[in-house]
Amino acid sequence: MNFTKLKIGLLAAVLSATTLSVSAKDFLNVSYDPTRELYDNFNKDFGAYWKKATGQNINFKQSHGGSGKQARAVIDGLGADVVTLALAADIDEIAKRGLLPKDWQKKFPHNSTPYTSTIVFLVRKGNPKAIQDWGDLIKPGVEIITPNPKTSGGARWNYLAAWAWAKHQPAGNDAKAQEFVRQIYKQTKVLDSGARGSTTTFAERGIGDVLLAWENEAYLAVREQPGKFEIITPSLSILAEPPVAIVEKNVQKDGNQHLAKAYLNYLYSPAGQNIAAKNYYRPRNATVLAQYKSQFKPLKLVTIDQEFGGWSKVQKQHFKMVAFSIRLSKPTKPNNTPKGKSYQSAS
Repeated sequence: MNFTKLKIGLLAAVLSATTLSVSAKDFLNVSYDPTRELYDNFNKDFGAYWKKATGQNINFKQSHGGSGKQARAVIDGLGADVVTLALAADIDEIAKRGLLPKDWQKKFPHNSTPYTSTIVFLVRKGNPKAIQDWGDLIKPGVEIITPNPKTSGGARWNYLAAWAWAKHQPAGNDAKAQEFVRQIYKQTKVLDSGARGSTTTFAERGIGDVLLAWENEAYLAVREQPGKFEIITPSLSILAEPPVAIVEKNVQKDGNQHLAKAYLNYLYSPAGQNIAAKNYYRPRNATVLAQYKSQFKPLKLVTIDQEFGGWSKVQKQHFKMVAFSIRLSKPTKPNNTPKGKSYQSAS
């Protein structure tokens, strides 16, 4: 990554902004479910940086929920300045409506993905169902918690990671992978609309034996409720690349072009990369990543492009008719919620 070029771009955005009014600006980041803590921390840091550089305060506004639902909200008129979603396919849908360029992934490094994650398992302390890898999920009696792939980006990463593992098994093929994924959903106890809702179901409501989770979300649960959970890293998972983009049509209307560009550039800066790592996202900056090597376990990762041929192909083959290709259990609504650390549910 060319950080000198990024610094120049960030400086240019700041210099451009200094010609603007120093009155406080409203700024909306529409994001996916598990980024709440990340952007709470990032906004404070960037806000201080921007204030020092330009004299301007920012009134940060955040919207969180399942990635697909968030993309639909922007398409339907939610005035996002930037989107930080779980899937490139969700931002592609926004681009199709003319709200941002179709080549949006070329605007920032690494196809506009400043951090990465992957899919792991969160189990209860002691791992009572002895879950070590994907195949253990479909043992009789194992109850799974995962979000709904119709609304959640994290759920689609879960689905694809499971599919890839099954296909990589001896004599594995697409038919066997489909049957494996179908069995996972047969044993799914609750389907929430977003990843944070699933974390609440598993960690707070005590439902299920295993949560299929973003790596950062699993670490957060362990941090918030020490001694209650364990993280199981499977033998194979998927490189999850949550992308970011400026909603060009909206920033042009509200005058936030320079602010939006600086905001996303700051995610790639050493300060932004450290904030990502502290919130359990894998930073792109190799130097920063090396500082957190004990936190992020090495594992075999497949990619969307290499394993599935890219998001356009994935959407058509797996998710356009997702309700018909797999059996989705209806979410249950538990009556009793144990007391303890409260996670925010999906918005």
